[in-house]
Amino acid sequence: MGYGIKLKVWGDYACFTRPEMKAERVSYDVITPSAARGILEAIHWKPAIRWVVDRIHVLKEIRFENFRRNEVGSKISAANVKKAMNGNTVALYQSVEEDRQQRAALLLRNVAYVIEAHFEATDKWGERDTPEKHYNMFLRRAREGQCYHRPYLGCREFPAQFELLEGELPASSLRGERDLGWMLWDIDYADGMTPRFFRPTMRNGVIDVERLAQGGGVR
Repeated sequence: MGYGIKLKVWGDYACFTRPEMKAERVSYDVITPSAARGILEAIHWKPAIRWVVDRIHVLKEIRFENFRRNEVGSKISAANVKKAMNGNTVALYQSVEEDRQQRAALLLRNVAYVIEAHFEATDKWGERDTPEKHYNMFLRRAREGQCYHRPYLGCREFPAQFELLEGELPASSLRGERDLGWMLWDIDYADGMTPRFFRPTMRNGVIDVERLAQGGGVR
């Protein structure tokens, strides 16, 4: 399928959490391909298609900020919810005062990216599915700002603004090469939800995800 799209996304804050630092959240330097795919799926997704991220353009300088936030340390037990649904009397509440925890987070500040991507057919592709249909559905929804749920930049508390790009790409302010280290590429759902990692190099603000994936750079 030769239908590619370009989407600009931006926001005040972002946190693409490193899995090795889960308790105290620390963001990767840039958006991950899996987070970019999630933004596209928030705008248009059907079981018949799968989004593939080709390139990520980092438009602004990479800036971090430290935050300390109040969070709750647990959630209401699913077992208690089931008991309540079966008519048992259980306490279905959570006391913020008793369960509050203060945690630090290293977030990205003032981010902007361009996502270049295309979609591929899955085994759910039916007779009524055509590439033109899904391509035009995405274009229409992105132009009008429609989405199934609000796209976000790593965490749901950091909403993403988005805009379909149909002309020239905006220029990145970044120059030179930067080794971004090992990053999460995506989750392999066909292999028991196995996380896959890659080691991208950003050149003049561009991460060529497609070239790395085709070159065997994903493990």
